[in-house]
Amino acid sequence: MYQKILFADLDDTLFQSLEKCRTSDGLEPAAFLKDGLPISYTTALQRAFFAFAQDGMTVIPTTARNRDAFSRVALPFSSYAVLNYGGMVLTPDGAVDTAWQGHMQDAMHAALPGMQELARLLDAYAVQIGFGGRTRLIEDSGTPFYLVLKDPQKGADTLAPFELDVARAWLADGDKPYYLHRNGNNFAVLPNALNKGHAVRYVIEQLRKEHGDLMTFGMGDSRADAGFMSACDYAIVPSHTQLASLTLETL
Repeated sequence: MYQKILFADLDDTLFQSLEKCRTSDGLEPAAFLKDGLPISYTTALQRAFFAFAQDGMTVIPTTARNRDAFSRVALPFSSYAVLNYGGMVLTPDGAVDTAWQGHMQDAMHAALPGMQELARLLDAYAVQIGFGGRTRLIEDSGTPFYLVLKDPQKGADTLAPFELDVARAWLADGDKPYYLHRNGNNFAVLPNALNKGHAVRYVIEQLRKEHGDLMTFGMGDSRADAGFMSACDYAIVPSHTQLASLTLETL
């Protein structure tokens, strides 16, 4: 008998910010800031889906969130977790998977100089055009993972020149092992070695050792989720998302 596994992205898939909720009816907090204030919410439909998924499937969060931000998610999970865009795997007891962590530490430290170089270029461009945001290097447990840039005014379109005029020009000048991801008010620069799909394949391998035959599902909202979803047997795409607009809504 197949063990059913759902690898699910979190933000904009199982919950979202208040601004992105299509209705204010029946909302419940799902994730919190460090000060305890709610930052993300579930709709009644999302809670019904989560209950449906947990009835017969093991749900494994597969998220860009770091360990601290993940600890402030209120949804109950009981198996592995994939964090930091695949840079970190937590075992079912909540501990860091040391084998995966050792592999990623070597790859991420090798990618660090390139990220630092691009961060300087992006920040210089921000000063040049009078942009209020700056890049941040996202780290967790002593490992640098990726760059992120957000607009303080939450204007998604203002991030386009950073991607098109600065980052893509930098990538085109030589063979640089990085990729770009822009979705809404979020622009990220990631090493090729950092990919949710790599971590999901690793977790699937561990689960097969434990359970034998698996039936796997991948669920996500953005282009960056497509890689890990393609590692699964089936894919689930929420409507009204970036990934839906690139696939289902264009047919």
